[in-house]
Amino acid sequence: MHQHDQAPSGDQQRPAPTPRGRRLDVVAVLLLLAGLGTRLYQIDQPRGIVFDELHYGKYVALYMKQMFFFDSQPPLGKQLLAIPAYLAGFDGNFTFDRIGTPYPDTVPIELLRTAPAVAGALLLPVTYWLLLELGVSRGAATLAGVLILLENSLLTQSRFMFLEPFLMLFAALGVLCLARFRRCGERPFSASWLGWLVAGFAFLGAAVSVRYAGFLSLVLGWGLVAHDFWTLVPRPDVSGGQLAAHLVTRSALAVAVPAAVYLGSFYCHLAVLQRAGGGYDRVMSSAFQASLEDGLATLIKNQPVAVGHGSQVTLRHAVGRPCWLHSHGKPYPDEFDIERNSSRQQQVSCYSGKDANNWWIVKDPAKSHTRLVPPFRPFRDGDVVQLVHGITGNHLITSDGYRPPMSESADYEEVSCYTGTNTSIPKQDLWKVMIVNKKDTDGAWHAITSEVRFINQGNLNMALKFSGRRLPEWGNGQQEVVGDALADQEHTVWNVEEHRYLTMESNSDDERQLEVVSSDLIPMTEMQLSFWRKFAELQLKMLFNSQETVHGHTYATDPLEWLSLRRGVAYWISPDSNAQVHLVGNAAVWAASSAALLVYSALATLYLLRRKRACFDIPDAEWSKMCTVCRTVLGGFACHYLPYFVIDHTFFLHHYLPAYVFAVMLAACTVDHLNFVASHLGWRPLRLLLALAVLLWVAACGYTFVVFSSVSYGTTPLTPQQIKDMTWRDSWDFIVHKH
Repeated sequence: MHQHDQAPSGDQQRPAPTPRGRRLDVVAVLLLLAGLGTRLYQIDQPRGIVFDELHYGKYVALYMKQMFFFDSQPPLGKQLLAIPAYLAGFDGNFTFDRIGTPYPDTVPIELLRTAPAVAGALLLPVTYWLLLELGVSRGAATLAGVLILLENSLLTQSRFMFLEPFLMLFAALGVLCLARFRRCGERPFSASWLGWLVAGFAFLGAAVSVRYAGFLSLVLGWGLVAHDFWTLVPRPDVSGGQLAAHLVTRSALAVAVPAAVYLGSFYCHLAVLQRAGGGYDRVMSSAFQASLEDGLATLIKNQPVAVGHGSQVTLRHAVGRPCWLHSHGKPYPDEFDIERNSSRQQQVSCYSGKDANNWWIVKDPAKSHTRLVPPFRPFRDGDVVQLVHGITGNHLITSDGYRPPMSESADYEEVSCYTGTNTSIPKQDLWKVMIVNKKDTDGAWHAITSEVRFINQGNLNMALKFSGRRLPEWGNGQQEVVGDALADQEHTVWNVEEHRYLTMESNSDDERQLEVVSSDLIPMTEMQLSFWRKFAELQLKMLFNSQETVHGHTYATDPLEWLSLRRGVAYWISPDSNAQVHLVGNAAVWAASSAALLVYSALATLYLLRRKRACFDIPDAEWSKMCTVCRTVLGGFACHYLPYFVIDHTFFLHHYLPAYVFAVMLAACTVDHLNFVASHLGWRPLRLLLALAVLLWVAACGYTFVVFSSVSYGTTPLTPQQIKDMTWRDSWDFIVHKH
């Protein structure tokens, strides 16, 4: 221990990376070859759908057919899976129906799994180079690559059509480039300085474009670049103008470059997926569907655009899940509950299926008939109309004084169709048309395009609203529709989807019903929507239509359980034997990595506290390296791990893997620092003891890798006893067939 009055701050020190020339790095090449060998070995096995290949395989098939699909995650990872499929000539004609379904010879499964396997292999040399850039010794950096090579969970995740290999690779590449950028700090605004900065944020933008979890990597990148800028502030050789230039350049590139990559992935996504099919586009708006080939546009050929008196329409709720304003001849029950009576009028709901009862006739209140007669005048923003149910002929109303069946707000009213059964109900059937996007149609009410609110002209000016509450058995489980005093909200917006003109005046219910039932359900000619409009709508749908939460899953785990490898995930099991693919980590690597999080954090904290008291246990260069490792590696773990404690989601072990890569690197950094301490103390037996411990640990990692490789590859038929021998923890749920 040495004491000094003052020592340079670690934050003001730049690490001295291991110098490297332009010669070939043999260690990196060997790591890459070993990664490719382990990841690509028997890549076509098992020849059946494994876990999330069920979903990603469907997306690849739809890319091949250019059919639009909706997914709540960005598209870049799925595009990287689709490129080999396209090059192999895959036609997409395979139904990814369930886990375990065998792949026929027409599915080039070897190539489909190659892209994530190569990404998983590239992760090894990238982490090796990253630690070298942070000033870690070559031996410790090599150790990190070997540990990742021997980590069974990373091997398993890289061998199938999954997205995590791309996510982890882009995150590591982004941080590596930003570390190189920091090393160019003495030549600011040079080509290399700008190049590494742009490359770093491009890779981090790619991580975000694979999965939204990549945003955590981007936050890490922002933090690293911000800290590097902060170290420039006290430097006397950096002028105020230069600081301003640094701030503007870094801030602009930190936002613009990831945004450009993200937008580019969606531009390619929407440019390729031009066709409709399979019902995957139903979550999108009518206008979006009408912009796709062979979808809404084909089904609604020659549909008129302008809505006027006599128009026969279906009204779709414009936000969220697809459903259409619906009614049928059944009345509401006499009472909804003990405290609420009903109007006993005809039920009105929002129905998620196509049905003849979804048709409504738009009527001019000044006319006594509903037929279309010249001269035709389209309704415009602010006009008052009546909405007549097509089959029953009853008018849509709000029932003043009656609460809706499910919603309990005092601001709501029941919505029904007037039958006259309850004579105390006034016929409040006048609705003002309020067009939200009236500039798009110059104030005219158009099918598909116009987003419309209907404001009842009764005493309380109630807006027609989709509440989202499910009706009980008497309402057939359909969605509740209410009148709401607050009009300016997204769930009061509707749009006309199907549209036709009513050309005859039905003299009887039978004639009117016949015309409605014979109507085709879907609209109009192909629409042209700009990329920006489609992109904006898709982002909104992705934000509010997550498809990933699976409550109560057998293999779900929480973040605290990840640190102890409490449970893996069953990915696949052979129908004929106990051969299986199971996501489980290498216990020897896992335990050491989790311990390293505590050990390295404790050592750094101890050194920091002692340095505050002018006790400098290690040289400034080593302390500076520790600070760099803490910011980059320990900070990377924290950025990728801690947010999962506040995210409302169902998690599995594979969600931890991006953070786990940083934990593995920290284990190597811990060994590197302990070796430095042993060398610094000058006690040779301690160094030999440490080297022996590391060799034994690596041997244990190798042994564990071999033991669990059978469930990483899934090619070995296992006996029940072999599975029992691998169940090192009672919470590990390997599968055993019962014969």
